[in-house]
Amino acid sequence: MITGYKAARNRPLTRGQKLSNMALAAVRAPVEHGFAHLKNWRVLGKLLTDPAWATALVRALQVLTNREVAR
Repeated sequence: MITGYKAARNRPLTRGQKLSNMALAAVRAPVEHGFAHLKNWRVLGKLLTDPAWATALVRALQVLTNREVAR
């Protein structure tokens, strides 16, 4: 797991650490937005089925979500 840098009271972040945090945030944001959109479907909360079918369902929901977001 990759985590960002945290500043302390007596030690502010260096320019390199700030750039690293921004790069990490840029990678994490689309993933977190994708999970948030999938949670809106609420189907995944009650999913008690075969993992292979669940994967297909998640892929289908992701396609629908991407089409909705792209509008």
